Amino acid sequence: MSPLQITRVILYVKDVPRIADFYECYFDIRPLRGGMDKWTELTAASGGCTIALHKASVAQKSGAAIKLVFGVDDIQAFKRAKEQDGLKFGVIHKVHGIEFSNAKDPAGNSIRISNRGL
Repeated sequence: MSPLQITRVILYVKDVPRIADFYECYFDIRPLRGGMDKWTELTAASGGCTIALHKASVAQKSGAAIKLVFGVDDIQAFKRAKEQDGLKFGVIHKVHGIEFSNAKDPAGNSIRISNRGL
């Protein structure tokens, strides 16, 4: 039996192309081939877990209780660069040598940049 691994996180969103553009613009993760208006997967050049964007039904709430964490070496530099492009982060927290800052994507999903584990 192979070891269990997380291969994909699915976010239910109202506007798949808009949210895909957001992640590509600010986090440099690219859509995989075969995406559609109702489903697309995004991946980083370094590989790992993909983010799948799934069109939310009319009854589904977009922006669920989830937080995506992106590993960043230099939190201050990344935050400063992305804020110049229009993405606003909260204050940088420093706890036991770990730095992190939070933001939201256009669908209301929580995002964190963190140096933890790098």
